[in-house]
Amino acid sequence: MAKIRVLIVDDSAVVRKVFREELAKEPDIEVVGVAPDPYVARELIVALRPDVITLDIEMPRMDGITFLRKLMKHFPLPVIIVSSLTQAGSAIAMEAMDLGAVEVLAKPGAAYSVGEMGEQLVEKIRAAARVDVTRLRPARAALAPVRIASRALTASTHKIIAIGASTGGTEALKEVLTRLPATIPGIIIVQHMPANFTKSFADRLNSLCAFRVKEAEDGDTITPGLALLAPGNFHMVMRRSGARYYVNVKKGPLVCHQRPAVDVLFNSVAAFAGQNAVGVILTGMGKDGAQGMLKMKEAGARTLAQDEKSCVVFGMPKEAIAAGGVEQIKSLSQMSQAIVDLL
Repeated sequence: MAKIRVLIVDDSAVVRKVFREELAKEPDIEVVGVAPDPYVARELIVALRPDVITLDIEMPRMDGITFLRKLMKHFPLPVIIVSSLTQAGSAIAMEAMDLGAVEVLAKPGAAYSVGEMGEQLVEKIRAAARVDVTRLRPARAALAPVRIASRALTASTHKIIAIGASTGGTEALKEVLTRLPATIPGIIIVQHMPANFTKSFADRLNSLCAFRVKEAEDGDTITPGLALLAPGNFHMVMRRSGARYYVNVKKGPLVCHQRPAVDVLFNSVAAFAGQNAVGVILTGMGKDGAQGMLKMKEAGARTLAQDEKSCVVFGMPKEAIAAGGVEQIKSLSQMSQAIVDLL
């Protein structure tokens, strides 16, 4: 089996060294080159033809965003953005995702040990290598909001919608959530992302959706017209106290190489919401969410998975389907309507 050929583009010699050492441990990945800036990277891309690029945002001579814009126009490749855990860095990383980057990774530091960062770097590279970048942002006609019968959601205020996503999930979530009505039951979401980046992503969704979207805080109540996004580097679990649903945000080991993990969320939804829940698993690499979705279905929840054709990476939905936890398979364009129909 051919190795995944990786080019590391970063002005930090320390980051280049750490990435190279971590990736050298993997038999299916080969670092074919390193570059301190986009000008050197441009020459190496032509000469080495890498499968995946890791790209720093802040670099001398040309910033990562400018380089990414040029790259996706003239020589599109799967790109993983590597950024610092700052508010400005996370906002710029969201812009990079809009331009076609497939994943975002935090630089190693206080929030992530080198081991944890290395584990996530490897998984993101494997996911990125499977992405056809020409399918990342396919041209779509404007999608109409979902159809809702009069007062159809008035009896569903006790319902919970739990959504999990990874590679390609930022665009998939945007498409699904922006078509849902303001009166939607409470939504809880895990999107595989590092710390701080989830805050920028939640703010962006909040500006686009008919309901409120925020990064979850420990103890937040799950209410209709509110979507809570698990904060990066923390697991999120659902709890119940009487008639009140709420979330706990907590530390803990990586699960399926992830923190937050979809399985952690889905397992808690199965335990505390049962048949009052609708579970949705969207595009992503790996098997995170498969066992949790099966538990949700066994507890009486309705469950949906994105179909292969509309996925950027058909990994997590495929595993959930294979595990027997999926009731319906829908394309991304059908998902919002399917959620409302199940409610």
